[in-house]
Amino acid sequence: MTTPALARAEQLIATIPDFPQPGISFKDVSPLLADADALRAVTEAMIDPFRGSFDVVAGIEARGFSLAGAIAVAAGTGLVPIRKAGKLPRPAAQVTYDLEYGSASIEMQQDLPEGSRVLLVDDVLATGGTLAASRKLVTELGYDPVGLVVLLELVALDGRSICGPVESVFAG
Repeated sequence: MTTPALARAEQLIATIPDFPQPGISFKDVSPLLADADALRAVTEAMIDPFRGSFDVVAGIEARGFSLAGAIAVAAGTGLVPIRKAGKLPRPAAQVTYDLEYGSASIEMQQDLPEGSRVLLVDDVLATGGTLAASRKLVTELGYDPVGLVVLLELVALDGRSICGPVESVFAG
């Protein structure tokens, strides 16, 4: 259900053509994150499908951190980061995956009790590689990925075919 607050939040997402390279239309969520009412509205919308089903939120680098932090605070849970390779002091596992314009590796530390229920959070679902790799990483570490949630899904790129079921606040 779209509320006036969510409709306004969606309008704050800017499209930046040819970034980070020609042919890519980057979705800049920074204006939304800077607006307290918009951030509050999307935080609640991202929590709602999973309320009470997760112990911790995993934020995916980098813009997923901001959303995951807001979700963790609002839900009363903790937060763990999923970072690009080489950014964590004690990585326990690493997964490499393809992006729409290259490849990347992500890592996560093993700081949670085995079987912890993890909600994976990112800003944009594009081709699905990052979310699929994050789900695999969480599973390899012995945690239960209870769901994937994103702020914006780029439907034309069909990321769901790679990462599986995902909840999205906005689709474009």
